[in-house]
Amino acid sequence: MTAQELILNIAVNLGRLSRWASEGKTSRIDQFLAETQEYLTELEKASKNEQFMHTLDSFRNNFKKLKDNPKRDELWAEDALTWANILTHRAKLA
Repeated sequence: MTAQELILNIAVNLGRLSRWASEGKTSRIDQFLAETQEYLTELEKASKNEQFMHTLDSFRNNFKKLKDNPKRDELWAEDALTWANILTHRAKLA
């Protein structure tokens, strides 16, 4: 997959995670966090535009916080959705 495809896959997963967390349907969150981590690992190896690197660094730090936070509440859902939107818009820079 290209960097752009990986970024968009991550964004889609974050949107799903946000929706599930806000609805209290947390049974699949860990599965999709793991899948998103796999996409992120692939993205690290992919060729990327230098313009995207600041966004990637910020996302990497914030994603770790999302993964490590067991409280999957509205604030967690909002953070996931915010990053879904950011990555969707920034994918074209990759």
